[in-house]
Amino acid sequence: MRHHIKIAILDLYEGEANEGMRCILQLVSEFKQSSPFHISHEIFDVRGKQQVPDLSFDVYISSGGPGSPLTSVGSEWENRYFQLMEGILRHNRESEEKKFVFLICHSFQIFCRQYGLGKVSKRKSTSFGVMPVHKTRAGHHERLLHTLEEPFWVIDSRDYQITEPDIIAIHDMGGHLLCVEKERPLIPLERAVMAIRINPEIFGTQFHPEADYNSMFMYLLREDKKKYVIGKYGEKKYEEMLQHLNDPEKVKRTYHAIIPAFLNQTQAHYDRIRQASLQPQF
Repeated sequence: MRHHIKIAILDLYEGEANEGMRCILQLVSEFKQSSPFHISHEIFDVRGKQQVPDLSFDVYISSGGPGSPLTSVGSEWENRYFQLMEGILRHNRESEEKKFVFLICHSFQIFCRQYGLGKVSKRKSTSFGVMPVHKTRAGHHERLLHTLEEPFWVIDSRDYQITEPDIIAIHDMGGHLLCVEKERPLIPLERAVMAIRINPEIFGTQFHPEADYNSMFMYLLREDKKKYVIGKYGEKKYEEMLQHLNDPEKVKRTYHAIIPAFLNQTQAHYDRIRQASLQPQF
């Protein structure tokens, strides 16, 4: 009888200081406290130490990270990473007991590039701060997003983007385009993809659903970070970020909605497996 869920956390930050891993671990810790299952987790330094988990885990949360999602093609770490992803896809085709994957930012970009789900390119300028995200028609029916309003607000931090989504390729994988960035009528650029339900077990976001209000607020209030943000984005952008953070519910709703719903989705699946194992066999 199943009573244990194993979570692999794939760290793609390559040793760079970040808030993302802290927030992921915080969400996993909160899940542990509420779950009827025994939850364990293990961290894998994918880029720095080329550590990749095997297929003995049930859930894989793959982080954001620095640098270009275009220059790592053929690298040892990325080859190992996609051997894992291929193994998960193959396992899910062959088994009733599924494995679940959540892809964040950099992980989402390289996955979309690898499987041809959209065009990955460098942005003309960095997207950083609290941003509105708009649901597509499919997004309004997505169970991980159903508690969020339209638009909902996210923390965004990226120099690259996914545009020109290949809807046929997404559908062929069993998925749907769920979210796009805000409309900018005066800017003649295609709106970037912000989330895709890749298949029933794999979900990816361009933004950072793991980011919490406190980490972003304290980040912006630090004197060195304030100077950095103003120097890179301008004082108007800095004030705009603080203004959005004056309404913490915007970010809190997203933090409490998406990854917790993903973890609850996995738990519901394993609970069904457990209940099936308890049925009398004739």
